[in-house]
Order: sequence, then structure tokens, then C-alpha cells
Amino acid sequence: MGTSTPNIDGKRYLIITAHHDYRTPRRTSIHFIADELAKRGTVRFFSIRYSHLSGRKGDIRTVIDDRANKIEEHNGVECFLWKTPIHPFNMRRQELKVFEDFLFWMYERLPNRIMVDWIKQADVVIYESGIAPIYFELAKKLNPTAKHIYRGSDDLDTICVAGYAKRKFAKVSPRMDALCLLSKRMAANIASKKNVYCVPNGLDENLDALGDPNPYGDGVHAVSIGSMLFDPFYFEVVGAEFPDVTFHVIGSGHPRTPRYAKNVVVYGDMSYADCIRHIKHAHFGIAPYVSEDVPDYLADSSMKMLQYDFFALPTVCPHSVTGDYKSRFGYVLGDAESMKAATREAISARRERSRQILNWTEVTTRLLDPASFDDTAI
Repeated sequence: MGTSTPNIDGKRYLIITAHHDYRTPRRTSIHFIADELAKRGTVRFFSIRYSHLSGRKGDIRTVIDDRANKIEEHNGVECFLWKTPIHPFNMRRQELKVFEDFLFWMYERLPNRIMVDWIKQADVVIYESGIAPIYFELAKKLNPTAKHIYRGSDDLDTICVAGYAKRKFAKVSPRMDALCLLSKRMAANIASKKNVYCVPNGLDENLDALGDPNPYGDGVHAVSIGSMLFDPFYFEVVGAEFPDVTFHVIGSGHPRTPRYAKNVVVYGDMSYADCIRHIKHAHFGIAPYVSEDVPDYLADSSMKMLQYDFFALPTVCPHSVTGDYKSRFGYVLGDAESMKAATREAISARRERSRQILNWTEVTTRLLDPASFDDTAI
């Protein structure tokens, strides 16, 4: 990961997403991309599929609910959270598919006037994976000269996108300027082939500097970050098996279980900088995903495993997400002996980085013009 300077181009960028708002405390890759775009030109962040129903679904945008339906500038980015009385969603019942499609049809054909204005003024429109591409045809009609880019953060089947949105994406994807996926493993489920590229996640250029000072004392330390599909059983097994290792479980969303040994230390959510310090100085990392249905592309797209890899940490994880990374040691879900064996290998493994890692400037440059880079080819 090198040092690079963004190209200040004065362009107007519009990001449309159904999952995030730029103002939320929890930040994902699309936030970092927005940060980089703001260094180059004007950025607008339009958040859709939000309504009175969202609070029941644990939507992370509920923390800014009182700021919905009004334009607000945040760190140089214009933001709008479009809140409607209801929003379309995957009802997961065959007998309701006609009604589900009707809701999506209406949502597509009654766009918010702010989004319409922002589309007309944009030089580049970026659609995050999900239902955002249902507005591509409208955007193309309103602004035929704009560049249209799809940011594929997730496979649509994996995140249970409704059939209407999947059919719409299959229809419009060949007409987009670029489909930029986080992992090459996602390409098999994309109908279009000629405009598909791999643009992975990135990391901050100053990540190494954030990693000090060392938060640990003497001894061997392992770290687990995050709550996604968290498996407490792994720590019930390895805590007792490896009493000389301290296992630091950060932001798992799970309390201690009675079966955790004393060397399993549970923390709540930590600041980004504190998490990085715990990763940098750990002896190995852990990604304890619990589901058999974890998508294989998570091997490439997982932010925590990317951070582990940046600091060259051996990583323990289920076999389904080891990918082709030599620094990962896989185990069989629910198999205590397999978990112990993988952990034992990680403890004795040497530190090595398994892949090229880009900074966010490099990622954003590739997102805007993927055809200019050899490393984006699929």
C-alpha cells in the first residue's frame, strides 16, 4: 500500500445507497470512498429504502432519524435520508410477490425530488449493491451524459434482495459503465460480463501509525473484532485449551458465556483507533463466523480480515473463508478438535502478508476508471 494523491477534478458525484447514510457513526467502505471523492469534487450521498418500518429491522440509520428528509452537509458531503411512510422490501412469501413487486414499481416511479435534482446535476452516479440500481433507467434518462458505476459490496442473493430489484439489475447492468465488485468470486452471479471489474476494499494510508501504543501486556494475545455471524462456541473451546493465550473479543454483541475461561476478555464496541491497536500488536487474529452459509467472497471482502492481513497476522477462521490465503488456518464449524488444531497452527505460524492492499485513494481511482488498471481484470 503506497502513498497517493487524489486527482482534483471538480466533478459532481452522487452516491445512492439503500444501506448507509454518510452521517452514521458506523462507517463502511462506501463512507471511505465518499471521503476520497470529496477531495476531488462535490459529493452528494442519497440514502433510500428507509421508513417507519426501519426501526423494527435494526436499521443503523435510525440514530439520525430526526434528520431525515432534509439536506444536511456533513464533513463536506451533502446528505439526504429519504424517509417514506413505508418502503418496499423482500416479503419472502410467494403469495405476496405481486404486492411486493407493486411496492417496488411505485417506489421506482415516484422518486424523491431531491434525488431527481441531484441526478440531473451529477457527472458520476455510483449505485451501491442492493436496490439502488432500480433508479438507473431514470438516471440515464434524466442525465444521459453522466457516468454510471455499480459498487458491488455484496451478492444480491446473499443479502436477500427482492426479486424485482434483482431482475432490474440483470436488465440494466450491461448498460452501466462499470460493475466494480469487491471480489472476483462475486462475478459468477453477474449477468453482464463485458463491464465487470474487481475493485477490492482499501485501508487508511496511516493505518500503521494508528496502531500504537501497544495495548497489551506480556504474553500471547489473539484478537476478534466485530459481531457479524459471531460464534461464541469457538471461544468456549479455545479459552480452556490454550490458557497461556489471552483472547480479546471486541464488539461481538454477545456477553460472556459461563463457559468462557478467564483468559477470554470481552469488550464492548471500541473506537476505530483502539481496534487497530489491538490488531497490530496481536499474535494472531480470529474471524469466528458461525454460519454454514457464509459466502465465499467474504474471504476477500471482509474488512477485519483485510486489517489482519495488513498487519500480517495469521488468522483463524472457518474453512469457507480461508480463500487462497496462506496466512489463514481453517476449521470445521462446530468441531472443537478442528478449532483447536487451527488455533495451534496460527500460534506457531510466522507473520506474512498474503495480498496487495490498496489505500482508499487507490481504490477510488480504480472505481472511477477500472479499465485503466491491469489489477482490476476478472
